[in-house]
Amino acid sequence: MAATGGWAGAAFAQAASPEEAASLKPSTALQEALPEPARQQAPTFVRGDRVEGQTEGVVTVEGDAELRRHDTVIRADRLEYDQATSDAKATGQVLINRNGDRFMGPEVQLNVDTFKGSFSQPTFELLNNDGRGDAKRLDFIDADHAVAHEARYSTCPRRPGPDWLPDWMVRADRIEFDNVEQTGAATGGVLEFKGVPILGAPYFTFPLSDERKSGLLPPTINLDNISGFELTLPYYLNIAPNLDATLYPTLMTKRGVDLGAEVRYLQPDYAGVVRGAYMPSDPLRDANRWGYSLQHNQSLTQALNRLGGGGSAGLNLNLNRVSDDDYWRDFPRATASLTQRLLPGDASFNWGQGPWSFSAGAYTWQTLQDVAAPITPPYDRVPSLTLRHDRSGLSLGGSDGWSSSLVTEYTRFESDPRLTGQTNGSRAIASAELTRRWQAPGWFVQPRARLHATQYRFDNPLANGERSASRVLPTVSLDSGLVFERNASYFGRDFVQTLEPRAFFTWTPYRDQSYLPNYDSAVTDFNFASIFSENVFGGSDRISDTRSLTLGVSSRLLEPNTGAEVVRLGLAQRYLLRDQNVFLPRAAGLPGGDPVTDRFSDVLLAARVQWNPRWLVDTNFQYSPGSRESVRTTLSTRYTPAKYRVLSAAYRLQRGSSEQFDVGWQWPLSDLFGKGPLAEVPGRALGPGQWYSVGRVNYSVPDRKIVDLVAGFEYDAGCWLGRIVVERLQRSASTAAQRILFQLEFSGFSRIGSNPLRTLKENVPRYQYLREEINPPSRFQQYD
Repeated sequence: MAATGGWAGAAFAQAASPEEAASLKPSTALQEALPEPARQQAPTFVRGDRVEGQTEGVVTVEGDAELRRHDTVIRADRLEYDQATSDAKATGQVLINRNGDRFMGPEVQLNVDTFKGSFSQPTFELLNNDGRGDAKRLDFIDADHAVAHEARYSTCPRRPGPDWLPDWMVRADRIEFDNVEQTGAATGGVLEFKGVPILGAPYFTFPLSDERKSGLLPPTINLDNISGFELTLPYYLNIAPNLDATLYPTLMTKRGVDLGAEVRYLQPDYAGVVRGAYMPSDPLRDANRWGYSLQHNQSLTQALNRLGGGGSAGLNLNLNRVSDDDYWRDFPRATASLTQRLLPGDASFNWGQGPWSFSAGAYTWQTLQDVAAPITPPYDRVPSLTLRHDRSGLSLGGSDGWSSSLVTEYTRFESDPRLTGQTNGSRAIASAELTRRWQAPGWFVQPRARLHATQYRFDNPLANGERSASRVLPTVSLDSGLVFERNASYFGRDFVQTLEPRAFFTWTPYRDQSYLPNYDSAVTDFNFASIFSENVFGGSDRISDTRSLTLGVSSRLLEPNTGAEVVRLGLAQRYLLRDQNVFLPRAAGLPGGDPVTDRFSDVLLAARVQWNPRWLVDTNFQYSPGSRESVRTTLSTRYTPAKYRVLSAAYRLQRGSSEQFDVGWQWPLSDLFGKGPLAEVPGRALGPGQWYSVGRVNYSVPDRKIVDLVAGFEYDAGCWLGRIVVERLQRSASTAAQRILFQLEFSGFSRIGSNPLRTLKENVPRYQYLREEINPPSRFQQYD
């Protein structure tokens, strides 16, 4: 067979059988991969300026030669193809495209069936992660494995010209590419940035996609006023699809090495995270330092059913412990659960079936004390048992729709009496409630009746000499409201406007509770939720003798088509019918406090406006009619015109306590210097070569100083990200943790789908990572 001219082509394949043709189904989707039997029967096409050969023999193609077979394309100046063995040899400007991966060079020998062969002096481009590089020789082991010798690899673009020096690259004696595991393995490799070697190792691996792969994560460099120069070099271990681990060794020049690790696991019935860190012989405190955290959630429903039980059940663990009281201030980069001064250690079991539910748990605390600012430790609850029964749809007095609940609880409270000033003891509670809600499109009425009984037993006698005490209190309340609607138009926009007055009446008689210890009660925050409630205290040790009427009104502007809330205004005030004589002492375990004798409470005012998705304004005021001034004010606003652009500001005033300004932002600097908005790149922020400013500042007006500061810059170079962040976090009235953080993140090399510089996400409101997960690319994006 021979052909000459501008174009010629031939195909070698078997025709589909009638049975196979009958099973064909139409599809609008291009198929990324064929089943292996179908792939073996896929036709092979060749074309070129001149084609010579014979059936089942060697075909020679010269001039713009091309061989195409399903997912493989070979182009060259000259091509020889053996139909019997599927061996191909191409020379002169060779291009191989397989599944979107492209290989270019002067000469290749390849078996098209097995994809085994050798390519001399190739350059290559990988589709999945935009990786590219070159080598002295590239050996194709099979369709999914290849080995590059004396190779260079990067995800930075290849610029025109013979010399290629990307911003970063891996230079290695040997790089193995595994498309099954989606990993690369470098032997005798070194990582270079801007031509400077920054990391070398005899052997290391790196990912070839954004999927979870074992390998190095971006290193983090800190300059800390406590620890000196810090270098954290995380390593990620993808142990199994449902199990992974991350190692966080951190070198501190002033203190030594802190060995940190995190393990995550996931099963159909349970999941959890274990974190831990250990620093031997920390010179800062002359002691071994450690901390650990465990969160575990498990469903026991199937196990319960196998034992013949019913319902659903679960087990939850939340354990957090550290070595000493100073851990929270000496390790500011630790997880949030270990940098607090109250560390929970909880274990709980929950069960429910129909109207019944039961929970049992042990809830303990580790309190990290500060001599300059001591805190009273909360009580451990060991154990705490609760049995609850809830029913709805009951019929009472010929009226349906009633709901009832019965709650019984037993709790043992333990702490150090020298710190709490109270005796330890146990408390049993029984609380019954009955309620019904009548409602229609324009109104609702809901009465509620509750009886609360409490029994105490104490380890030591109270001031009155008693070692036990009891209390029974009834409470009745009536909640009611109206809803008016009308069509309205403001500033050229149509709305549905509502007017929603509400009245709430509650009555609880007075019982003297001043002799009882306080294990878990506290005054609830005064807001729109608590002002319409029966008890002004949280917990069960104090039940307020609230005999009051609360009146409120709110108005909303709603979008007629979507129902989205554009504006919400609210006003509420409580009127005491009698003095409130139940109160909490000013300090736990000490006498003090005063009854509430003011008939009118402070006035609550609130407004929330989101005129369009970009702007949000939210305000809350607590106004005192007696002093004619604001007791508490919160004013916040947020502007979010587009992705990676957010500006938030807040003002918070607590009269006589604190006054603070808070500003947070993330913004591309190109917007600030006249370049205008830039288009978003899928999977990235605004494309390469962009600077971003990011930060948050909290300023205290009475102290005239910055309390907390996180601010810095991010640079997106396309194939790498750079960050520098300055952080100052207040740890006590006189001390603060200060550090400077640096980080380089190489795209497609040292990333596992998230930014390990956690401080930006934790502190900057609405911060967005400059890299996001995207769908894997299709081979048809590079189909040539």
